Amino acid sequence: MVRALLIRGMLVGLVAGLLVFAFGRLAGEPQVDRAIAFETAMDAAKAKADMAKGMPGMAPEPEIVSREVQASLGLFTGVVVYSAAFGGLFALVFAVAYGRIGNLRPRAVSALLALGGFLVLYIVPNLKYPANPPSVGDPETIGLRTSLYFSMILISVAATVLAVVAQRRLAPRLDGWSATLLAAAGYLAVIVGADFLLPAINEVPDGFPAVLLWRFRMASLGMQAVMWATIGLLFGALTERAMAARFRLSPQGLMQPFVR
Repeated sequence: MVRALLIRGMLVGLVAGLLVFAFGRLAGEPQVDRAIAFETAMDAAKAKADMAKGMPGMAPEPEIVSREVQASLGLFTGVVVYSAAFGGLFALVFAVAYGRIGNLRPRAVSALLALGGFLVLYIVPNLKYPANPPSVGDPETIGLRTSLYFSMILISVAATVLAVVAQRRLAPRLDGWSATLLAAAGYLAVIVGADFLLPAINEVPDGFPAVLLWRFRMASLGMQAVMWATIGLLFGALTERAMAARFRLSPQGLMQPFVR
C-alpha cells in the first residue's frame, strides 16, 4: 500500500509541477526579466563611470545558458522534478500520519499535512530569509545565504517534530486542546529564538524597485501555494477514492494506519 501511495504522490507532484510551471511563466518570469534589466542597467552605468575615470571596463560574463532556455526548459525541468520529489515525500509522511492524528478521513489528513508543509517548509523560513530576484544579493555571499536558509528550514522541521512529540506526551495529562496550544507555543518559541540568533541578510541594492521586489516574492509565494494546494487536495481525493473502493466504504477500514 505504501508503494501505491508513493507512486500516487509522485504523479500528483508531476501534475502540481505543470501547474506551478504555468503560474511561474505568467507571474514569476516577467519579474525576473525586469530584475535582469535592472542589473544590466546598473552594470552599464558602472562601466560608463569606470571609463570616464580612465579605468578599463569589465567584459560581460559569457552567458552559459540563454535566458530563453532558463525561462522555458530550465524552469519546467526544475519545478517538475522539485514537485514530483515533494509529492513522493508527502506520500511517505501521509502513510505514517494517517490514522494517528485523530479520526480524520484521507482528504482531511492530506489537506492538513499540505498546509503544515507549506507553513513549516516555506512560510516560516521565508519570513527570515525571503526569496530575492536576480541582482539582489552579493554573489560572494551566496554560499552563506544558502546555508542560513537551509538552517532555518532544518530548525523549523526539528521544532515541528518536537512539538508533535510534546503534544502526544502532554495529551494524556491535559486535554487535547491545551496540549496542542502548549506544543504550538513551544514551536513558536524555538522559531522566534532562531530568528533573533541567526544573522539578518539585507543586500538589496540602492535604487532597486520596491514594487518589483514585492511582486517577485509574491510570485514565489504563489508558486509554492499552487504546489502544496495541488498536492494536498488532489492526493487526498485520489487516496480517499482508492481506499473507499478497497475497503468498500468501511469507516473501520479507512482508518487503518499504513505503517505500524
